[in-house]
Amino acid sequence: MHPPISFNARAARTLRERLGMAPGHVAYGMRASYGMSHVSPDHITAWERGDALPNANELSALAGALWCHPGELMGRPRSLLEHRLAQGMSADDIARLIGVDLDAYRRMEETGSWTGDKRQSANLGSILKLPPRDFIAITGLEDELARLLTEAVSTRWQAHIRAISKLVSMDKSELKEPLAAMQQEYQALMAATLGRASSNATGEEGRRFVDNIVGHFWAQFPD
Repeated sequence: MHPPISFNARAARTLRERLGMAPGHVAYGMRASYGMSHVSPDHITAWERGDALPNANELSALAGALWCHPGELMGRPRSLLEHRLAQGMSADDIARLIGVDLDAYRRMEETGSWTGDKRQSANLGSILKLPPRDFIAITGLEDELARLLTEAVSTRWQAHIRAISKLVSMDKSELKEPLAAMQQEYQALMAATLGRASSNATGEEGRRFVDNIVGHFWAQFPD
């Protein structure tokens, strides 16, 4: 079952009011034009208040009734499903364009586990316009990124910049300062540990840094 959709309740209400529509008008539009026979004015009100969340089909129909793009009704897309909805595309369209079986694609959306090959992954990133951070998360490459980053900060980041650049689809020039800063921070943590007089110093700070190294990396690139 899909997790709740990231929904922007305030945007939904603002868009409706700008159109001069009452909740009943929106509900009627969803029923008449999009087959949402179960939707009532109470649904619209509950969504706008944040008391309930529309599912994927309801969100798409709501966007149609409000004459807006689905992405305007969402928060920041997080999952494969949300990125597809934000682009206003059907599962059938995505599956066909990236070259995977429709049922297989739907299972990937349901489970949140991407199983496409490199070519299909590249197609997915291009079609959904995925930012590097989301591409890495959705396609299951975070473990590989963590491995490369750990080696970079614990040895010479210059030796790993090419592989990291290729993995995250970012230019090497964008990565030099962030990787250097991360290595400096990690080395400082480890040096502080070694410099303590206490024999109980175990490098815990350094381990915590490495445990969240992917998070530290993306923090270098604020949205």
